[in-house]
Amino acid sequence: MAESAAAIARRHALILDTARRTGRVTVETLAADLAVTPQTIRRDLNLLAHRSMLSRVHGGAVVTSGVDNLDREARRQVAAAAKAAIGAAAAALVPNGASLFINIGTTTEAIARALVDHRDLLVITNNLNVVDILAGRPTIEVIAAGGRVRPSDRAVVGALAMDFIRRFKTDYALIGASAIDEAGTLLDFDIDEVRVSQTIIAQSRAVILAADRTKVGRRAPVRIGEMTQVGHFVTDVMESAALTVACAAAGVHVVEAGE
Repeated sequence: MAESAAAIARRHALILDTARRTGRVTVETLAADLAVTPQTIRRDLNLLAHRSMLSRVHGGAVVTSGVDNLDREARRQVAAAAKAAIGAAAAALVPNGASLFINIGTTTEAIARALVDHRDLLVITNNLNVVDILAGRPTIEVIAAGGRVRPSDRAVVGALAMDFIRRFKTDYALIGASAIDEAGTLLDFDIDEVRVSQTIIAQSRAVILAADRTKVGRRAPVRIGEMTQVGHFVTDVMESAALTVACAAAGVHVVEAGE
């Protein structure tokens, strides 16, 4: 017997409510929770994505559009355990005595929290939240980029920040991305933020990209760069076979941190 429109609408409302609370939904979990087949959930997610209510990613969906990012507090709560694990794994790639850039993002802030016991670091950042995390540590020198501060997430962006960053050449860049397509293109939502990230990449000897699996297959309109510019990609779980191939072709060392 065909489902009623009311039953479908109720299920869609439950899916959207779950996505808004958690940031991400998976086909398998929704099918089990709602007592329907995975095929039904895939159809639901495809329809909600077509209506721009969710964005499809490998194995499920995330609650964002391809034009606007979530606000910082919502991003901080998405995949929080995974980001903590990614932060620890990325920090382990950074030796004592290194110089590094850290850019904007809740994942890069997780890396900063995992760096607090490192020694003799020079950290240059356009993320004032990173300044708060690392400033005052006796063995870490922190330099904050100058420029316009974006109130929503305390990012320092714009031409002044780019000019400031060009004065340095660091051992590492620790960067995040709001989206990664399965061909290996790194994407974001804000052109000013992207231009700063591109400058950071250009002024670093090695790039460590940190992003959880919700970013893979997500849509965003502004290109940061390609996996060919990345040395290490630290994620929680690599679910995408296509991105695995792209990383291997680019010579990227993939680190799966789990949760």
